[in-house]
Amino acid sequence: MSAGTAATMDELGGRAPSVALVGNPNCGKTALFNLLTGARQKVANYAVVTVERKVGTARLASGRTVSVIDLPGVYSLRPVTLDEQVTLEVIEGRRAGEDVPDLIVAVVDATNLRMNLRLVLELRGLGRPMVVALNMADVARARGLAIDSKILAAELGCPVVETVAVKNDGHNGLLQQLGEAIGRLPATPAAVTEHGHAARPAVGLAEVIALQREVTRILALAAPQPMRKPRLDARLDALVMHPWVGPVILAALLFIIFQAVFSWANWPMDLIKDSMAGLGEWTSVHMPDGPLRSLLVDGVIAGVGGVIVFLPQILILFFFILILEDSGYLPRAAFLLDKLMGKVGLSGRAFIPLLSSFACAIPGVMATRTIANWRDRLATIMVAPLMTCSARLPVYALLIGAFVPDRAVGPFNLRGLTLFALYLAGVLSACAVAWVFKRVWHKSRYQPLMLELPPYRVPSLRSLAMGLWERASIFMRRVGTIIFSLTVLLWFLSSYPAAPDGATGAPIQYSFAGQLGKLLEHVFAPIGFNWQISIALVPGMAAREVVVGALGTVYSLSAADDQVAESLAPVIAQGWSLATAYALLAWFIFAPQCISTLAAVRRETNSWRYPFWMATYLFALAYAAAFVTYHVTLWLGG
Repeated sequence: MSAGTAATMDELGGRAPSVALVGNPNCGKTALFNLLTGARQKVANYAVVTVERKVGTARLASGRTVSVIDLPGVYSLRPVTLDEQVTLEVIEGRRAGEDVPDLIVAVVDATNLRMNLRLVLELRGLGRPMVVALNMADVARARGLAIDSKILAAELGCPVVETVAVKNDGHNGLLQQLGEAIGRLPATPAAVTEHGHAARPAVGLAEVIALQREVTRILALAAPQPMRKPRLDARLDALVMHPWVGPVILAALLFIIFQAVFSWANWPMDLIKDSMAGLGEWTSVHMPDGPLRSLLVDGVIAGVGGVIVFLPQILILFFFILILEDSGYLPRAAFLLDKLMGKVGLSGRAFIPLLSSFACAIPGVMATRTIANWRDRLATIMVAPLMTCSARLPVYALLIGAFVPDRAVGPFNLRGLTLFALYLAGVLSACAVAWVFKRVWHKSRYQPLMLELPPYRVPSLRSLAMGLWERASIFMRRVGTIIFSLTVLLWFLSSYPAAPDGATGAPIQYSFAGQLGKLLEHVFAPIGFNWQISIALVPGMAAREVVVGALGTVYSLSAADDQVAESLAPVIAQGWSLATAYALLAWFIFAPQCISTLAAVRRETNSWRYPFWMATYLFALAYAAAFVTYHVTLWLGG
């Protein structure tokens, strides 16, 4: 890097220059961010709001580093949603605690310049230092679109560089251009107006028309020939978006995913399970009897280890979700289900938030900001917890593994079929609740879903790896913080006070947790839950996965000796009836979300009223479903 660049960095107060990535959704911006930063990134939320904040560091050829910010995708600098508002505030330096980015990198999809250039022209109007990253340039060339970068740079008044975010060296040109652009940075950021932001294009029909005319003029110079739509894309769309064939394909894909969750995860789960059992036995042999050994064996190993074992299944589920997302299939699935959602009382825009809720209800609730109508948004928030989030998977996997035989049903696995049925039950219950909401609570017109369909792409191995690593990191952080803390707390409550002299039965029955479990058992006895299950449901309100760890801790302390059970599944298979197991599965289809989700609903609705009613109706549905399931199973001889 030149001496001038070093001087600029000194004038920036010794901090690394900051670069903000801005672009339309589906332009490959996040893939480019991952390529630039690798594992040197962190994810958090912006202050006060629940909008995700991704920041990482990129290393230039000279060895210098720059801070890279991946801002939420926007279509315009005239914000409609909270994500767009946050992006604009960060760019203009109006968000508290955020420095003004020194450089803007406008990431555009080279295959869709007509839409992407509108945002670039609005960014140009800010008068800030900018570089345009012409992403997916290889795909554009393959489709017969030749873009003259020099002409485009001359018309936009800023450097234009081609990038291919799915290739390991697809960012080399951008890194070089960043070094040159940072060397040209002024000593102080661009001046802002007295209102705290630079001037922006005025809102109005005439201005919008003029902006589109300018886009057309630039395209006529820089990319005069039309782009050919690949025949393969057209053929695939004819199948996956067919009104009859499309839903069958979607159902088949989901079916395969749930089969794989059980079939592929057996070996790594057995390895983790055996390792935790061996660790528990080794600890029991090499430590003297006492509270510390009980804490490690019965609390940490039995509780935390019982949750970690389900990590392979969670990663397999997200592996398929990431492939469907990167390939461009998910927006097409949204269109496929749009009319169905409209019939049950949900906006067509609700599909993406509900789909996000399969990972976790918190981002699903946050994603409802894209729904403009308040009543439609509120209806989506209220049914989002009914989507089967990944935190339910450990509970489902435990109960299915204990009570559903591992046998084939034709070409399929019975356990995979059961898991598919549970996910389907969550979807159908959400549709039913939304239908009731529409008829007894509010009436709103159906709003068709409008989305930009991205081209089909081969998923990037780098993006898949980064996505899986992020999901594994989130899961392990929960294991190491929330789940660990609650497991230790539960161990303490399950171990003290000690059983009185001459007492019969397991000591846990005389502890604080045992007494609470016996009290709650009166409430849950009509649905077949024993006192051990009643105890586990309490910390499960903090995080669903804790239920499995809590059961491991409780049953470990209920055992006659201090040895950790090799597996929780055989223990509950011997101690529970089939009716109890099915009732617990029914409970978790509707069970209220964790406290974090209720807090997210509070932030998004700015009221405690909606989280209260959400928890109330979910508790009522869960209890009713478990009651019916338990007694029907008993009646059938289960």
